[in-house]
Amino acid sequence: MITRRLYQELQSRLGSFAGVVLLGPRQIGKTTLARQLAEAWPSGAIYLDLERPADRRRLSDADSFLRSQAPHLVVLDEVHRVPELFQILRGVIDDNRRQGFRTGQFLLLGSASLDLIRNADESLAGRVSHLSLGGLAPDEAADADIALPTLWLRGGFPDSLTASSDAV
Repeated sequence: MITRRLYQELQSRLGSFAGVVLLGPRQIGKTTLARQLAEAWPSGAIYLDLERPADRRRLSDADSFLRSQAPHLVVLDEVHRVPELFQILRGVIDDNRRQGFRTGQFLLLGSASLDLIRNADESLAGRVSHLSLGGLAPDEAADADIALPTLWLRGGFPDSLTASSDAV
């Protein structure tokens, strides 16, 4: 696995905010980074992929379900698929804060879309922080033993960098 520099910043932000919105293009490594962080989260974590019908069904009563998860970190992948969640999250975050659970409640993953940013900003202002995950930086590639010419030729997406050949 390629170590991303954003991991430490993501941990820090979750330690300071109720939630973090992690944005970036598809296949850049958001889910991998989130799963890595969730596996090590001190109070435990739950991961929901909102492209999966089974995970979406778990949110049929999103308010009750999300409230029942405290003090676990809840990772909501592809959150832009369920835009009505943002209003529910606001109430859950505020109630959790009143009960002393102030930080590290939600990690929201999505592609960098204006709708996602607008929904999060309108409903979750002051409750979440935003981070962007881009392509691998030269130092991240070097740490993963990926040569700089390979990074330039294949681009910064992890799957293209770890492909078996340039042709692939």
